[in-house]
Parts: sequence; C-alpha cells; structure tokens
Amino acid sequence: MVKKADLSRRIIDTALSLAGEKGWRATTMADIAARAEITLAEIYRVFPAKSDILKGFTRQIDEAVLAVGPDGDDGESPRDRLFDVMMRRFDALTPYRSGLDSISRDLRADPVAASVHSCALRRSLAWMLEAAGIPSDGISGILRVKGLAVIYLMVFRVWLTDDSADLSRTMAALDSRLRQAEQFSNSLPGRRRRSGGKTSGTGSPEADEAGITA
Repeated sequence: MVKKADLSRRIIDTALSLAGEKGWRATTMADIAARAEITLAEIYRVFPAKSDILKGFTRQIDEAVLAVGPDGDDGESPRDRLFDVMMRRFDALTPYRSGLDSISRDLRADPVAASVHSCALRRSLAWMLEAAGIPSDGISGILRVKGLAVIYLMVFRVWLTDDSADLSRTMAALDSRLRQAEQFSNSLPGRRRRSGGKTSGTGSPEADEAGITA
C-alpha cells in the first residue's frame, strides 16, 4: 500500500504536470487518476477537491523551505534573511513553473478560487517571515504579511519568465522590492528620532528593520 505522503506527492506532481500540458481548468480528477495510475477513490481520500490539491502543493513547498530551519544568522539583516528564505521558495517552485503559469492564469479568471488560494498564500508567507526571524503575529505581523504578499506576487511574475540558470532576474527583482519596502518602512512617521535621524522604536536597528514590509 502506498503511504499517504507518497500518494499526496504523486497526485500533486501529476496534477501540476498536466496543468502545464493542457491548462489547470481543463485538467480533471479523472485525468490525474489516469496519468498517476491510481483510482479516483485514492485521490478523493487525500484531496476531495481540485482546490485541495493546490493547498497540498502550497504546504509541500512550505515544508521544503522550512525544512532548512530558521535563518537566524546574527550577521545578516532581516531583509537579507528574508531574501534568502524567499529565494529558497522560488528554487522549490522552479520544477513546477509550467504548471504554475497555467494555474496563475486560470486563477485570475476565477475570483472564488483566487480568494481561497489567497488565504493559503498569506498563511505561507507568514511562515516565510517566521523562517527569516521576523514576527508575523499581531497587527504589525498582518501588515508585514500583506506587504510581503504584494512583493511576492510582483516577483512571481518575473520568476515565471526567468530562464536564467541561477534565477538572476528573480534575485534582482526580489532584492529591489525588498529594499524599496525597507526604505518605505524607515520613512514612516515615528520610525526616526527627531534628532540625529536614527531609527526609533525598539532602539535596536535589527528589530526596526524587521518591519520592512509593514
């Protein structure tokens, strides 16, 4: 008997492959079952709906990124740590790029499905912040997640067409957006002391930089 984790990955990989070939909307559960050489009942036990396959895929990518452990190098700024975490995510996504291109186009035409996926994405990005050592809870955390979501979606569009071996275009776009977010955060009222222009708040530059997407 196939283990549930192995079956889940098999279904996800097959679904993403088919999405790249014929489009996500045109891919049926029957197509996935036939290609994966399993029964519809086996798919149903793991993923009762197609949207559940996307949730499972998102979780699979989250686990791949988080398995590396928290990025807590004291010599790096929060922005640098977040850059490393997000690039690990794009690296993990790369084998599925063709399928994700199809899925992203179909989601734009389906507001309900897009809304469901948006909730899952925000959850994932909260974990990416935590992996970078940046708090994701409370009002500040919610704002950071929303800000990171905007950055992620902009960079995702670049990544979809980035055919460089080292994802150099993706890295450049991500670095640029994170720097812009950091500069914006530091320019907000109350972020600087009135005298000397030093960062205010906690008194710790690193703690203040943690609000880069707030």
